[in-house]
Amino acid sequence: MREADLSVVVTISDAVHGAFTEPLETFADRLAHYPAGCAILERDGASLGYLISHPWPRDAAPPKLGALLGAIPMSDSYYLHDIALLPAARGTGAGATATAFVVHQAEVEGCRDIRLVAIQGADSYWHAQGFAYVGTAIEGPYGPGSHLMQRAVEAA
Repeated sequence: MREADLSVVVTISDAVHGAFTEPLETFADRLAHYPAGCAILERDGASLGYLISHPWPRDAAPPKLGALLGAIPMSDSYYLHDIALLPAARGTGAGATATAFVVHQAEVEGCRDIRLVAIQGADSYWHAQGFAYVGTAIEGPYGPGSHLMQRAVEAA
């Protein structure tokens, strides 16, 4: 992902996440502070999705929607902040490719696990990708039925 991609990222986020979309500044913050964890998912030259991920302390709450972090603290845990796929990307293996990208980045950083907040019913997908529930459903800015989930990173 490059700075020039951010307007496309916002357009995809708006289309996929609706009320849970984030402002351009949030994506710019993550890209500026941890570009290795940001990617555009393309097919035949078209942007069909994106992902944002970065190290994040296991004992800290997940970043709030729209929050500017200012810096990405190094940690032995990795956070999948956001993945958004347009309908044209679904069924193409893009989700598995994105998950593999995140697992690789977590391994590169030496992280023991990957965490995410599953929203809008995505917990069943993430469960199938090896993520387990951490505690009970969470409420707040992520909407009802959101779940903090975690997956161990295999030692290399």
